[in-house]
Amino acid sequence: MASVRVERTGDGAFVARNHRGAEVAIGGSDEDGVFTPVELLLAALGGCEIVTIEPLTAKRGHRLMKLAATVGAEKVAPTKLGTITVTYDVEFPAGDDEAPQIFTAVAHRVHENHCTVGRALREATPTEQVLPDIT
Repeated sequence: MASVRVERTGDGAFVARNHRGAEVAIGGSDEDGVFTPVELLLAALGGCEIVTIEPLTAKRGHRLMKLAATVGAEKVAPTKLGTITVTYDVEFPAGDDEAPQIFTAVAHRVHENHCTVGRALREATPTEQVLPDIT
């Protein structure tokens, strides 16, 4: 099971931590040095895709010189995002004429089938809330 703990810290900020000790600061769009929850969602999608694409292209003998993704979406309502777009910035190895086709095929398969975050977004994974018993 994947999980993170999100909590308010002593100074009133918010932080998400995983069981391996990594953490990320969370805040509002007007705060410096933090990610908003929507930015974390976009980072999760971009991260899921590139950390899956990179080893798959390398395994096929086509180590990319550069692989980055910019992930964006516009808010179409106060609490609703429009289409999320993943735009890649890729540099292929000199002399590797097959790398662009391999990258394209792998990136497409990852986007459609192998990125857990993307699949959760496309298939509207159910969420539930468990509140403490306050009686």
